[in-house]
Order: sequence, then structure tokens, then C-alpha cells
Amino acid sequence: MKAAARALVLVLGGAACSGRAKPARPPAPVSTPQSVATKSTARDTAPALPKAIPPVVIAIPDSVLTRQAVAVFGDSAAPEPPDSAASDSATWDIDVRSYETHRRVEYYANAFRGSARDRFIARLEKGSRYEPMIREKFRAAKIPEDMYYLALVESGFDQHAYSRAAAVGMWQFMAGTARGTGLRVDWWVDERRDPVRSTDAAAKFLGWLREQFGSLYLAAAAYNGGPGRVSRGLSRLGDDLDGGTRDDAFFALADHDYLRGETKNYVPQLIAAALIAKEPAKYGMTIRTLPPLAYDSVYVPASTPLPAIAKASGSPLDSIRELNPQILRGVTPPGSRYLARVPVGHAAGFDSAFAALDAGTRTAYKHVEAKKGQTFASLAASNGLSAKQLKWYNPKVTALKSGRLRTGQALLVPTRSVVSAALDIPDPSIEIYRGSRGGTRTYVVKRGETLGGIARKHGTTVSALMRLNRLKKPLIHPGQELVVRGSARSSRVARSGSSSRSSTKAAAAKSRPTTKATSSSTKPSAKTVAKR
Repeated sequence: MKAAARALVLVLGGAACSGRAKPARPPAPVSTPQSVATKSTARDTAPALPKAIPPVVIAIPDSVLTRQAVAVFGDSAAPEPPDSAASDSATWDIDVRSYETHRRVEYYANAFRGSARDRFIARLEKGSRYEPMIREKFRAAKIPEDMYYLALVESGFDQHAYSRAAAVGMWQFMAGTARGTGLRVDWWVDERRDPVRSTDAAAKFLGWLREQFGSLYLAAAAYNGGPGRVSRGLSRLGDDLDGGTRDDAFFALADHDYLRGETKNYVPQLIAAALIAKEPAKYGMTIRTLPPLAYDSVYVPASTPLPAIAKASGSPLDSIRELNPQILRGVTPPGSRYLARVPVGHAAGFDSAFAALDAGTRTAYKHVEAKKGQTFASLAASNGLSAKQLKWYNPKVTALKSGRLRTGQALLVPTRSVVSAALDIPDPSIEIYRGSRGGTRTYVVKRGETLGGIARKHGTTVSALMRLNRLKKPLIHPGQELVVRGSARSSRVARSGSSSRSSTKAAAAKSRPTTKATSSSTKPSAKTVAKR
């Protein structure tokens, strides 16, 4: 998953996501339906850790944390101390007490109740609309319910959060990772923006990562920075790990500088958020609870305009848009009927009301053929649209070098009411991986794929992929990002390392002292490895 949604000052983007998120142009504010919630219809083996993790005391310069906080929250004023008289009866199903005095955790706890206080409260209040649903799904998936606060850190519960790395939605999934968890991501529908479906995917992905690393906090770090980075960090720690819990391993990785800056601060933010959110009165906060997300569902034909669903259900268009944020173009996808959401109580009589709508209301677009000399701009203007809007409904149509359309080219021209319900967003399939520079190629694992199959697809071997990704076993999971081709420099280093090992073995055959000297000189220190 790949930083704060500009709408959210807390976000550091995920493995499923990464980068500082900013909101896409979301639908206009929606009137929340007031009703009681109804039921909607709608492996890897953990890397071995040595037995003990010694305390690592590494000073974190104030300037580093201050830069991070100012970038995320703005200038921080000194917060009020916690109210020691407040109730201390809160409980958590993630380990927060063991780390509440860790410097990074304390820093973010102070930031959340300092100048970022109002924004922190606003995000918690927004999250209260989704909290019952998220906790229920996590409980069913046997994920600790307090991982709910991961979405607060990821996006501030913004359905339309969009990061620099093109991670999308409340749970900040990259397109490939989302598809690997079973979400639909295409030109018409992006289920990363659906809070219900994306929560199912987040529970699934966190479960895979916890199984792989044996720790929720390592899983969270992998969610944000990628499982490959965490695996490589654990390998680099090597003998520096000596006991402690697997959650302690996250802080050892952070203190040894084996994680990116935003990932180092990701788990401390999660812990700080959980500490404060479970005991808001202790910190002088009052959190207003919103009505829980609730809806009824109705089937509609393919290519049904959202305004038609609103009219047939007797609901405001903004409510339909808010309940169906995954529908990108103001119209349900072509091809087959679609299960759409309407406010609670508005499904009764929908079918007959929809059938009674005039054909024009139920029609999303008309089919036209380009005339000689027409361009996207001229055709759009003649229908009261912009060229950009016209292209939303014709993603596969390209103009000639002259800018003109091919004479007779078939196009879809949407109605203005459909366009008014559409989202102005980038191509949902865009993915930006920081590791793809310098000749390195990455690949996102799809459901049903094996390491052997991926190796054959990319003309390499299982052992080469395991070496590039520092995998201890040939086990992978959907959504995992693999390096399938290293940079030229990486290849040279690998060949050099192989030659060095061969030379060392040859030397060992001749002389035991030579072997010891070679071993001593080639073993990297923690400081050296950290710079790689």
C-alpha cells in the first residue's frame, strides 16, 4: 500500500499506499440520512527473529520530528497536560501501553492535542460514521478492532483521499494491491473509494501481512512502506535483534533507520491516535458521534445515471453520490446490472418508480459518429460539455495527430445531468512506485499467482526473485509488490557479492586465517547496511 490527505492532516500514505495524500475533487457535501443502521446486501511464513531485542538508544533530533509535525499538522503549540483525574478504564486490543512513553509516540500524542487538536477531533468525528462498520468487519476477520485507527492515520476517513503515489481512498490502496485483494478498479468503478468494500480489503490485507510478519506493528509498517522493505530491514538487523516481542522489532527497525521516514512515524501515530481517541475526556476533548453508515440496496440496469436512481428513490443526488463513491462517471458501469445503494427506507417501491421514469431520464448518453473535421473540443462544445468531460466517457478514443477525430468514429456523448454527478479524478489505473527508478522494475502479485509463474513471466528464476526481494521462503500473497528486475548497479553488486563469496571459499580451502580475515573485512556493520 503509498501523505496526509490535504483534507486530513494526519495521513502518511500506505503500502497499499505511500506519499502525502490530498483529496480528489469529491462530491459536494452530502446530507446524512438519519436512520437506524440496517444490514446491507452488499501466506507467507513470518521471518525468523532472533531471541532478544536489546534496548537501542538513538537520539531523535528535535528538528526531525518538528519538520515532520509541521509538515503534517502545522506549527504546534504546547498542549495541555492530560487530566489525571479522568477515567482510566479504557482498554485496547493492540499494545499501546508498552509504547506510550516512547519518544515518537509522545511527540505525536502532544501534536494531536496541541495545535492539531481541532483537526484531530474533526477526523475522529468523521470516522464515527464508519466506526461500527469497520469494527464489525475487523472482528469478523479476527483483526484487532483498534486497527480502526489506521484509517485515521491513512486518510482521516476520507473516501476520496489521493496520495502522491496514486494511493486512493480511506485505506489508501494502490491499484494493483487493491485488485489483488478482490476490489474492482477500472475506468467506471473504483472500489478503493467504497468504505465498505475497501474495509473488507484492508482486513484481508492486514491479515496476510500479520501472518507474514507475526506482528501487527510490523504488518502496519508493511501496509505503509511495503512488505519487501520490512523483510529487508529485518534481514539487515540480523544479530542486532536479540529477544523482545515482534512488535518491538518495528521500533528496532525505526531506530536503526531501516525504514522510510514516514513509515518510522506511522506506527507511533497509530498508537498516539488510539491512546487519545479511547480517552478523549482525559485530554479535554469532546467527540461528537455521527449517525452510523446505513443504506438499502437496489438493482439497476447497466449504464443507469445516478440522477435517475436519486429520482426513483426520492433521494437527494448528493446522498446517492455519497453512498456510491466508487461510481466514477455519474453512471453505473456498462455491461450488466448493478447493485446501487440508496438511503434507508428508500428502496421500497423503487422498481416501479424507476420503470415509470421517462426514457430520457434513464438514458446516460447518446451514440454519435464524428463528422469530418470535428475535434473533441468542437463536439463537446456542441453538446454543452468540455473536451475533458467528453473524454471521460470515451477513454479508448484517440484523436489524429492533427487533433481531429477520425470521420465516422463512434463516441458516447453523456447528458449534462450525468456529468454533474461524475468525479473529476486521474486515471484509476495509475500507479507510481518510488522503487521503479534507476532501471528497477516492480510487479504486483495477482490472485492465484506463484513465485515460479512470476519468474517465468519475467524471464528469471525463483532463486533470483527471492534474492532480489530477500524472501526466506518462496511464498507470496496477492497485492504484494515484488522487484522483478534490479538496477544495473544492483546486478553488479549481486555479481560482485557472488564472486566475493567464491573467492572467499577458494581462500578458505587454502588457509583458515585467510578465511577469517576475509569474513571480518566483508561483514557489513549496521551503519554500513543502513546506508544501502
